[in-house]
Amino acid sequence: MEVEAKEKKFTLTARAVLLDAQGRCLLVRRSAANKRMVGQWEWPGGKVDPGEAPDVAVRRELSEETGLEVALIGFVGATSFEISDIGLTAIVLTFDAAVSGGTFSLSHEHDAAEWVPLAELSKYLLIEQFRGFMLDYASKKLNPLN
Repeated sequence: MEVEAKEKKFTLTARAVLLDAQGRCLLVRRSAANKRMVGQWEWPGGKVDPGEAPDVAVRRELSEETGLEVALIGFVGATSFEISDIGLTAIVLTFDAAVSGGTFSLSHEHDAAEWVPLAELSKYLLIEQFRGFMLDYASKKLNPLN
């Protein structure tokens, strides 16, 4: 008996952990302009366009969403999660970054922004599928020897 295999759909996204001089990261809250996860907090970033390099995408997305120019400092890691209602797997690449220019202004995709100490990330309604990754990052940054 032959089983028909369904081709899985994927999307690639790139996010940045922007840290300020006090070690706080920038969180942005998803506005009602989004189809999913409205009211949840995330690190800024978004979809990588076809043919676009992830480092170029994350710089573009940060500029579009926050008005800020960023310098990428390093690669944090990758994770993925399912968006089951549309049968899509999101692959998320995350970079460490620092503000290198621009003037802060939120796009319509977000309705609030806060600079949050890493130790306080767990107090926010983070995107559920990405929460563990974010908290793991914070724990490693705060306790590098563990």
